[in-house]
Amino acid sequence: MRAKRTLTEQARRAQIVTAAIEVIARDGVAQASFKEIAREAGLSSTGLISYHFAGKQELIEEVGREILTRFGEFVLARTDGVEEPLAVLHGFVEANVAFLRTHRSHASTLVRIKNDLALAELTRSDQTALATVLEQGQRTGVLRDFDPQLVAVFLLSIRDGLIRQLDLDPELDLDAAAREFATLVDLTTRKA
Repeated sequence: MRAKRTLTEQARRAQIVTAAIEVIARDGVAQASFKEIAREAGLSSTGLISYHFAGKQELIEEVGREILTRFGEFVLARTDGVEEPLAVLHGFVEANVAFLRTHRSHASTLVRIKNDLALAELTRSDQTALATVLEQGQRTGVLRDFDPQLVAVFLLSIRDGLIRQLDLDPELDLDAAAREFATLVDLTTRKA
């Protein structure tokens, strides 16, 4: 990998990643061929993809990093400066649902990558960040005693389930989903 890319190379890579997100969201990881991605990106040749990415695995990893970066920035913008753990958890729920509204393909692609390829890096980054918030809530005495890593898995599974349901039912009531998700978070984490 070259240390420094030109602006043109950076733009082309971004174009390819954006197209890959759309193709994976629509067709799944296995069907996301360079041919389909090139078509989605409006490229004349799959060779342009091969020039920028050593193979499909490298492209998929870049797609995952791009989505996680965008998602992280999205959530941080909605939770930055919030200290109280329950408020952070509610911000997490609201940010997840808002991300679904505005970045549907990104969310769907991330879940498809996690399901199809089980990339540990993608799964662990979400889980670790959420478990840290849960641990902070326990230290402050706001949240009940539970295994933060395990509860993070449960909550992220609910989030990922919402993304899959939204793929099946594009008219899913996201306001109702956000309320129920927040209620589940409260019931799962708060002291009695």
